[in-house]
Amino acid sequence: MTSTRSVTPTFRFAAAAVVALATLPLSGCLFSAIPTQAPATDGPISTPDATAPETTAPGGDLPAALTFEAGAQLPETAFIQWADGLMTDDGWTVASPDDGNGSWTYGTIDGACTAEFYQGLASDAGFTPGDDRASSDAILAILLQADPAEIAQHAVDGSFGYQIGGSGDVAHRQLTGQQDGRTWIMAARAFTATDAGVYLIVDCTGADAATVFDEVVEKNAIIVD
Repeated sequence: MTSTRSVTPTFRFAAAAVVALATLPLSGCLFSAIPTQAPATDGPISTPDATAPETTAPGGDLPAALTFEAGAQLPETAFIQWADGLMTDDGWTVASPDDGNGSWTYGTIDGACTAEFYQGLASDAGFTPGDDRASSDAILAILLQADPAEIAQHAVDGSFGYQIGGSGDVAHRQLTGQQDGRTWIMAARAFTATDAGVYLIVDCTGADAATVFDEVVEKNAIIVD
């Protein structure tokens, strides 16, 4: 189901960062929880092929896949939002409703995990025009109050769904960390052509955060209109 949430045009990304940080185990040294190496995976992370021909999506002028490079093809007027795939999911409930500025949170029924979403303007994170990859790292840096250069060393490429869940055609940057018995996975994508960004933070205690993160990504695609 496509979300119909609106975003206040004058919203500053720094305000969203405060909301996101409130959900994480803050002690002034959260960044130290990031592994010194990229998180281990069972296999290569599936990401869009940046060398694939730049075709357009059927019935429109949008790129067929939103690699970091293809983000430059988006029109400035493109509206980017999450599809709200957890709204009717019996395994999830609303933990924090939409705050009117593009941020909301779901929690699992058993209370083990939360999934926080953001969509909206994000250029205050310090975008590099035309560089969606570096700008995605900048969003993560704001959330973690860290140096973007450090984020770039630790983050790995991943993907969100594009228009439908599971397509894996929206490249993102991702970090995994652990602290005080909790595991969190944070993923962000900047769209510098539209000054917009999205992020997802899955935070779990006593549950497999990677499995829950994959479930959330599968059920919540990025919709571009």
